[in-house]
Amino acid sequence: MKYSKLLCHRMPERSFHYKNHQFPVCARCTGFYTGLAIFLIYKSLFPINYTITLFIISIILLIPTSIDGFTQYLGLRESNNKLRFITGLIGGIGLIILFKIILKIIYGVFL
Repeated sequence: MKYSKLLCHRMPERSFHYKNHQFPVCARCTGFYTGLAIFLIYKSLFPINYTITLFIISIILLIPTSIDGFTQYLGLRESNNKLRFITGLIGGIGLIILFKIILKIIYGVFL
């Protein structure tokens, strides 16, 4: 089965490997998925009220990922897998918070 590149490019040099097997997604996406999972586990233990402050925090958490990704894409510098994972982890937390806020707004509007 061929993996869709719409979700992740899966470039071997930008992916983690374990026992000569490449992870199914790149280092940044691994960080995103890890961040999503960590936040969802944390949220299930400690309920969170979604406010405008949390919206701003989610945007701030997405900034490092954006800077890392765009500066690398523009050829201004070369990132490494450790940095990709860390910025993906931070961005994953910011992304899930943002999605939850958007869903709360949509759910509230259409209810």
